[in-house]
Amino acid sequence: MNAKTFGRRRGLALFLLGAVLSAATNAAEIAAPGKGMLLQGAGATFPAPLYQRWIDAYRKERPEVQITYDAIGSGDGIKRLIANQVDFAASDRAMSDEQIAQVSRGVQLVPATAGMVVLAYNVKGVEEALRLPRDVYVDIFAGKIRRWNDPRIQQANPGLQLPDRDVTIVARLDSSGTTYAFTNHLSAISAAWRDRGPGTGTVVDWPGNAMVARGNEGVASRIRISDGAIGYVEYGIAKRAGLSMAQLENRAGQYVRPSERSGQLAFVSNREKMPDNLRAFVPDPDGEGSYPIVTLSWLLLYQNYPSPERAAALKNFVDWGLTQGQTYSGELGYLSLPAAVAALSQKALASIQ
Repeated sequence: MNAKTFGRRRGLALFLLGAVLSAATNAAEIAAPGKGMLLQGAGATFPAPLYQRWIDAYRKERPEVQITYDAIGSGDGIKRLIANQVDFAASDRAMSDEQIAQVSRGVQLVPATAGMVVLAYNVKGVEEALRLPRDVYVDIFAGKIRRWNDPRIQQANPGLQLPDRDVTIVARLDSSGTTYAFTNHLSAISAAWRDRGPGTGTVVDWPGNAMVARGNEGVASRIRISDGAIGYVEYGIAKRAGLSMAQLENRAGQYVRPSERSGQLAFVSNREKMPDNLRAFVPDPDGEGSYPIVTLSWLLLYQNYPSPERAAALKNFVDWGLTQGQTYSGELGYLSLPAAVAALSQKALASIQ
């Protein structure tokens, strides 16, 4: 080998070594405490406003930790977690055993917040809160009740003058934990819905006249501009959009307005149903005063992270959300976790490495 060739190869080797060392230095700067860390998350639209509030508040305390969250729906968030494209995901439906088995790094489910699915409506002239019996709202979403002045709706609302107008269903287009929570409730209260109807799922077949939209925000927007519309949406988003929300008949036979108190009662009255794996579903809660459609919302974390620093940064953020972050729940229309559930979440969080 002549000197010129040797010099070129030596120069190339030094260049490649420098590139490797530079990449390693950059990775170390990202992972090193106090020198900046980027954590990326994606998933459910249901808790997105709360998680964004957490991120903004946490950044003020820990500016070296940058966190992003893409509200793309529970189903797509789980797909990104399985594909190792994010540091965490979020879902209003706990991952199934089949989904968990696809994640080589393991998955830990951490209940992070709770909420209610409400039936929001836009019926011109109906200002007072509409009462909907259990069998009636099942049949509305099954497409069997098609007019707002249907005798069954009128019977439950004798003081209201209901219009002779089409009922238009608004539902989710994308794979959604909100859809799962709602259809899981309908399956629990109606054998016809469960066995011969759409059943339970993150995506289901709605009646032909249904309008569909992406995300809770999309459903709320469509309801707001459509006279005669009714749709299922997260309570906080419906509240901020100024939508009318129906009083729903619960298991005890009471008509209950969605509120922080009625949602909390549903969890407090059913706290013994929380399993060890934290995949708790309360599709038809017991208890007087309990709002009938409630759901936990989970953060989905890996059991193992590529570095102790990354695991520690994520655990610190989630622990902050389970403690200080819960104080933001009420103002945004979410339910702060009952103390017993929050303690189980913190115990699960401690197992992450």
